[in-house]
Amino acid sequence: MKPLSVTLIVLLASLSCQSLTPTVPHQSEIKSDVSAVIQQQQADWNAGSVENFMQGYLRSPALRFASGGDVFTGFDAALLRFQTSYPDRQTMGALFFSDIDVTVISPDAALAFGRWALTREPDHPNGLFTLLLRKTTQGWRITHDHTSTTTPQN
Repeated sequence: MKPLSVTLIVLLASLSCQSLTPTVPHQSEIKSDVSAVIQQQQADWNAGSVENFMQGYLRSPALRFASGGDVFTGFDAALLRFQTSYPDRQTMGALFFSDIDVTVISPDAALAFGRWALTREPDHPNGLFTLLLRKTTQGWRITHDHTSTTTPQN
């Protein structure tokens, strides 16, 4: 039996490595898609629709939302929490997200960190958020949300 030529070995090794490497969308595309979900949520909130705002979340019992020392599990529980906490336009105020920083974890997962602020009378609540988003058949959706409120300084 003749030994394989070095060229053939290199070619076979190259082909096998290429077939094992998944096609990964460019990180900037993922970051842009994730940021678009967050910006759409801001627009939906400011249009006065909690229901449309919630479209950024995974509609699943596996959704996890933590805020104010409470944890809500499932899309329906998170929706009810938002509807109860923000029953009307005045309570909703105007929402602004800033300092959004997206880290791509894998082709189907990303972390997003940022700040949120509501402008409304008579207060101006604000804080931080950390989101885990997953790529689904419906697009990028938030699967885990931890939102905190900044304590006002006296």
